[in-house]
Amino acid sequence: MEAENRTMKRKASSDSANPKKKRKKPAREDEGDLDVEAGLNKSFEHMDGQLLADHVAQKTTRFGTDLSPIELADLYISASDFKNTTSWQKPRSLENLPDFLEEFSDDKDKLKTAPKKNGAPHTLIVAGAGLRAADLVRAVRKFQTKGNSVAKLFAKHFKLEEQVSFLKKHRTGIAVGTPQRLIDLIENEALSIDNLKRIVVDASHIDQKKRGITDMRETAIPLVKLLGRKEFKERYSASEKQIELLFY
Repeated sequence: MEAENRTMKRKASSDSANPKKKRKKPAREDEGDLDVEAGLNKSFEHMDGQLLADHVAQKTTRFGTDLSPIELADLYISASDFKNTTSWQKPRSLENLPDFLEEFSDDKDKLKTAPKKNGAPHTLIVAGAGLRAADLVRAVRKFQTKGNSVAKLFAKHFKLEEQVSFLKKHRTGIAVGTPQRLIDLIENEALSIDNLKRIVVDASHIDQKKRGITDMRETAIPLVKLLGRKEFKERYSASEKQIELLFY
């Protein structure tokens, strides 16, 4: 019995001296593409339609744990719905966004115009947060002209009612917003998609914690609910009034 007690004490002492090491979180698959200094996830540079469809579906399944299989299926965006932008060679940074828009526009001069109908932009730019959206607004100011406003459609510092009023009174060619606020404005019919030609998702941007718009539940799920709206999905591959879906 005494020998057994000594053995147990030695084991306890050994366990105390060698505490179990904390398990490290597995490295992200895209870890090598994360440039925190530049604030970019460069993996999106190499994603064609199929890779983007897989990426969005994976994030939707991961964060949409409260969604039913039917709801998940309804939100699925197919590979053919994404525009392939892998030919773009420049970094997907803030300062290069105007060039990106011009590169993937049929007529870059039309980026400086606005449809005649108020609150009916031809381009939606989707950001993960209000501060980032404000930066994006400044980045595309070159396309703003008299009678063509860049709309700020995000929650930070702006009330929904103010944005509804703005859209009803102004023509806008480019609107920049966060997913949930854009959904709210579409659903109350203040934001019209009648003249919409493209949706650009600010996907490459990451914060200091290496998180982008698809890396957090609070932004990923509203994003996919926005992009997966029936009125959008019907037009991604349509021959008339097509909406192009681009991940920047």
